[in-house]
Amino acid sequence: MINELLHMNGYGIYVWSSFSFTFLSFLTLYVVIKIQYIKERNKFVSKYGNLDSKKAEVARSRIINKEILSSSQSI
Repeated sequence: MINELLHMNGYGIYVWSSFSFTFLSFLTLYVVIKIQYIKERNKFVSKYGNLDSKKAEVARSRIINKEILSSSQSI
């Protein structure tokens, strides 16, 4: 039973290699995105620290932040 599943009438090598490649690609993409997220989060924390209400208002008042917020609210 397991041997038939692995062999798949001679096509097992293609099926399992493509499955492995896809899984490895998704895993790599996840790791890269997670690393980028951590870098961006650390930049944000170093720039703004823990946002209290006063710092949040300053962040909202900046022009680039207004553009980002206005485009995200229209979705």
